[in-house]
Amino acid sequence: MLVMISNIVAIYRKELQSYFASPLAYAIATVFWLITGFFLIAILLGDGGLIAQIGQRDQAGITEPPIDVAYEFLQMFLRLMGSLSLFVLPALSMGLYAEERKRGTLELLATSPLTNWAVATGKLLGVLTFYTTMLMPLLLCEAIALSASTPPVPPAVLLLGHGGLILLAAAVLSLGMFISSLTESTILSAILTFALVLFLWAIDVVALTIGGPFGSALGQLSLLTHYTNLVKGVFDSSSLVMFFSYIVLGVFLTAQSIDALRYQRS
Repeated sequence: MLVMISNIVAIYRKELQSYFASPLAYAIATVFWLITGFFLIAILLGDGGLIAQIGQRDQAGITEPPIDVAYEFLQMFLRLMGSLSLFVLPALSMGLYAEERKRGTLELLATSPLTNWAVATGKLLGVLTFYTTMLMPLLLCEAIALSASTPPVPPAVLLLGHGGLILLAAAVLSLGMFISSLTESTILSAILTFALVLFLWAIDVVALTIGGPFGSALGQLSLLTHYTNLVKGVFDSSSLVMFFSYIVLGVFLTAQSIDALRYQRS
């Protein structure tokens, strides 16, 4: 067990260092910051933003129903972050294994003493840590916007909302890692991951169209539904189970994919 943990940590450090040394990763982060910052300002100061809505209500003398500005802002901000992350996360995961295939080092990795589970877990933790680091400046802006709010947002809502964002990222990155293990093309990996994630994001629409028990079961696979539950501050164990299932599934399929390559080379 200690050996496996040590291997995971070694892979994790190597993967994290590669992201912090990658110009592409910094380019992705910069675009993400600029777009999110633009929409963050629009949420607060735009013509249809929260401040404008409050001003319109005051001018019209409307006091009921009251608006919990801090909660509404957090809802809009986290939903924005979740939606934009659907474009960013496939770009971050596309090279996890595809680059190894392109450089010809995947065969060495497949035949190394390291277990495929340890390698996949270390890689996933590395890219998830980089994504979390990308969030820090934006979360600082969020904290500044919420600092003067009255009443303040309940800590449980903050914890569930941001925890949901990290779980969403881990699930998407895990599935993207599996797709990356299937091809040496990073672009193809990103496109396929985005297509899969978009399908899982909007699968509840398909479920509503189908209806019945099958449609209800299909709707439980929706990333959007479970993410929205957590962002609202609703502690739903089924949402946690679903996100963890996607994470484990991605790691498992990745390990099996590399195992298949090992058998081909043996």
